[in-house]
Amino acid sequence: MPAHSSALDSLAPGNIGTQNQALENPAQISLLGGLGAGLITGAADDDPSGIATYSQVGAAYGYGTLWTVLLALPLMIGIQTICARIGRVTGQGLAANIRSQCPFALAIGFVFLLFVANIINLSADIGAMGAAMKLLIGGPAFAYAAGFAVVSVLLQVFIPFDSYSPLLKVMTFSLFAYVGTVLVIHVPWLDVAKGTFMPAVEFNAKYAVAVVAVFGTTISPYLFFWQASQEANEVRITPRRKPLRRASDQGPDALRRINVDTITGMLFSEVVAFFIILTAAVVLHANGKTDIQTSSDAAAALLPIAGKFAFWLFAAGIIGTGLLALPVLAGSCAYALGETFRWKTGLEAKPRKAKLFYATIALATLIGMGLSFSPMDPIKMLFWSAVINGVIAVPLMLVIMFLASRRKVMGKFSIPLRLKLVGWMATLVMAAAAIVMFVTWGN
Repeated sequence: MPAHSSALDSLAPGNIGTQNQALENPAQISLLGGLGAGLITGAADDDPSGIATYSQVGAAYGYGTLWTVLLALPLMIGIQTICARIGRVTGQGLAANIRSQCPFALAIGFVFLLFVANIINLSADIGAMGAAMKLLIGGPAFAYAAGFAVVSVLLQVFIPFDSYSPLLKVMTFSLFAYVGTVLVIHVPWLDVAKGTFMPAVEFNAKYAVAVVAVFGTTISPYLFFWQASQEANEVRITPRRKPLRRASDQGPDALRRINVDTITGMLFSEVVAFFIILTAAVVLHANGKTDIQTSSDAAAALLPIAGKFAFWLFAAGIIGTGLLALPVLAGSCAYALGETFRWKTGLEAKPRKAKLFYATIALATLIGMGLSFSPMDPIKMLFWSAVINGVIAVPLMLVIMFLASRRKVMGKFSIPLRLKLVGWMATLVMAAAAIVMFVTWGN
């Protein structure tokens, strides 16, 4: 079919539902239809564990860490755009490219650490969702948590991704709950501006750890794997789409679409992060509530200070973001493992044809659910998740930059200088964050 086929052709039987995927020029399609991996990746970054981190930071330091969100935004856009390009250009996910270009042991090491970190994150998110539902309607938190986990697995296994993806996009709107929370409380915007653009930086270990926590939550390895795999998956299932290194004529529209999708998703993510920190700063820090442990703790603390509406918005947002994050966390495990061992992968595949892929999704989610019921301290689990992500992020980003700059991998689409600069800047920032994390260990 020629690339200039008319819009009427898209209504032919068999084309409905795939046309938005086939066309990549954002000017030719609706905004929501043109957004995909980037939007879902950005929104999933604000999962319940991330909400807990942002709430802790805002409660502890008020407006003093809002600047970190502004700094993280371009770095996040840069590294996620690079990952998306790798998937779109090669037609393979990140793990598959690492396996083909690097020692197999390195690929195994990355996948193992990713799997462990993601399971811990899944546990924290599932537990937080159950606790949030209990806050809203009462009842047993563990039953709600189990229900959310099982529903998430069933949706991923039995609902085709072209039907499931729009649902994930709709779930991203749950993040507006955190913007809405700010709208129902009084915010001293002049103080906010000062804290954001002229911050009073504290030079001590605890403040450094808070800054590291923001960057570690924002730039996470599972997001790298998910977005690259989703781009590669779209190449496999979409008519007329081919890896760019074999179809360079598709390059301009494809790269433009990736830029729009990724910038939109990461901007959305960081705006929400900003408002979560701001809510905790205005409501909790200003009223002396500086010790927040979990996202549900933050929601409960809002009730007596900011009122029922703010409390409901915040708690409901935890559930909505959790439903979005669970498939991304479990799915990134399955893609990474499947690509490394060359299984059939893809959320559009029938379960009987991708048994190991779907088994990994179910296993990761159910282990995470089991951990959420254990007596293990959720705060300590999140700490170890942060440690593992800190260990894996920097070497993984080095490999990503190696892959994206190599003509053998990317052909004529090796990343331009501006992306190289941003990518290396993100890598240096994460390296500094990892060093600070280990230097302050135990302090």
